Amino acid sequence: MPRFVQFEEFGSRDYLQVVERERPWPGPGQILVRVMAAGLNPMDIKAYRAEGAAARMGVTLPSGIGQDFAGFVEELGEGVTRFELGQAVLGTAPFASIADFVVVPEDGQVIAKPDPLTFEVAGSLGVVGRTAVATVRSIDLHERDTVLVSAAAGGVGVLAAQLAVRSGATVIGTAGEENHEFLESLGIIPVAYGEGLADRVRELIDDDHVTAALDNHGEETIQAALELGVPIERVNSIAVFGAAAHGAKNVGGRAAGNDDLAELADLLAENELVLPIDSIYPIERTAEAYGRLEAGHVRGKVVVVTD
Repeated sequence: MPRFVQFEEFGSRDYLQVVERERPWPGPGQILVRVMAAGLNPMDIKAYRAEGAAARMGVTLPSGIGQDFAGFVEELGEGVTRFELGQAVLGTAPFASIADFVVVPEDGQVIAKPDPLTFEVAGSLGVVGRTAVATVRSIDLHERDTVLVSAAAGGVGVLAAQLAVRSGATVIGTAGEENHEFLESLGIIPVAYGEGLADRVRELIDDDHVTAALDNHGEETIQAALELGVPIERVNSIAVFGAAAHGAKNVGGRAAGNDDLAELADLLAENELVLPIDSIYPIERTAEAYGRLEAGHVRGKVVVVTD
């Protein structure tokens, strides 16, 4: 029987269970995908931990878990023309992707997987890829800019920082010491996060000034950006609820589409960008995989695989 990871209570990852259920079938305009890999996202943790956060995301019990997936098209619903049987695809299926099979609309958040892209990377790309593209676009970077990117070794941050580098901007990325050499290899200037962040950034950039910021971590980034003289309208936060009320932008993945995701996937397939895989777990150890994500200091993505 096909496996499906779900939770029936809020509180912790301990409520995540692998259950067996009937194989789903695609309806008109839908495709059935045999999932090979599914990337984990912090939004999943918020959903299974707290009912309030889950409600804001439209989650009700019992609920599946996971957003992103990559796999092969197993069945075509009536009228499907975009995809073929056996085709490799990647995409997003909100709170349903950690499973052996997932059903998604052909005109939804799903695209063809570039051949060179591994399933682990492809299955991690949907949420962080769209979010990275949208956040970088929101602050309109140019060569004259210096941008502060927080959590620059994480899933969204590592892609956003690399896209910022490609824009010609000088990029400063916060990360733990263990990830500084990695960030330097990508053309990103690393800096330790924590108290005194603004002062450490000033030491790095001499007389230059920071002109924009991408917050993937929390209030600390926004505060440091303001101390460094960044105009609030050139701060985009995906980590602080209500940031827009204070004048910062709050642009996320919904502002990017399938064409953006496909372009990003091609850049990864061509080794123009990298999305590191921190760790890989079998589906039976999904709760343990979320434990790794909860522990923090993750480089790139944590992935669950079905085989």
